[in-house]
Amino acid sequence: MTNANATDRTIDPLALRHQIFGDEPLRVRDTDHYTQEYVGGLVDKWDELIDWDRRAEGEGRFFVDQLRARGVRRVLDVATGTGFHSVRLLDEGFETVSADGSPQMLARAFRNGLEHGGHVLRTVRADWRWLNRDVHGEFDAVICLGNSFTHLFSEHDRRKALAEFYAMLTHDGVLIIDQRNYDAVLDGTAGGNRTYYYCGARVTAEPHHVDEGLARYRYAFPDGSEYFLNMFPLRKDYLRGLLRDVGFQRVDTFGDFQADYSDGEPDYFVHVAEKQYLPED
Repeated sequence: MTNANATDRTIDPLALRHQIFGDEPLRVRDTDHYTQEYVGGLVDKWDELIDWDRRAEGEGRFFVDQLRARGVRRVLDVATGTGFHSVRLLDEGFETVSADGSPQMLARAFRNGLEHGGHVLRTVRADWRWLNRDVHGEFDAVICLGNSFTHLFSEHDRRKALAEFYAMLTHDGVLIIDQRNYDAVLDGTAGGNRTYYYCGARVTAEPHHVDEGLARYRYAFPDGSEYFLNMFPLRKDYLRGLLRDVGFQRVDTFGDFQADYSDGEPDYFVHVAEKQYLPED
């Protein structure tokens, strides 16, 4: 979807310190706009928002175990952010390539790799819609974590991105993709917000506006600063359907890393989508 506040492609995202939403921020529903949201001020505070130690404790070994169970060696992290999952996978011995569309996030991730274990991240700036153009090679797994897929505002873009993820995988590869439980947010049944993702003890992340086409979240920090992200509120079964449509043969969904859950309870869903061809029942 495009609108009057769509991304100005003449703006250098590396130079931005302040977010740009224009006069009508609720009308900003454009896939390309995220580069004007992940600006220097927010990127500088992102690690304070997620709190690496607390997030690692909350996730446990879920992602590592899912990858090891499938014999994964090479991983493409397509939503690197400040590098949390890339660094964790490198610590565990996975060969990892770190991609992101935000140059400011990638710069922070590269520094974090050096500071957390002395890793030199292999970073690539890439748009998911042209992933195979920007990233070369084949991977046993693609991970798209941190609720990042919700930055795509059109179904056309979502289908294209998933097709690109699918094409990057080996014949029996796996895509792990997560999302906030927008069903609960949209339906007014959101649970206790256990914050497995945004773990900063003194940071709040809460809905500012929600409708069927926009979830605008406000992030407030102890120094009084606040930032916003505009995202598309993906419903769980809709995303599961897209994964099957693009060719993934089996899709298992976990709620807050658990196989058994009631739909209204989890803060986040994690979809584990396998490419390996299965015969028809």
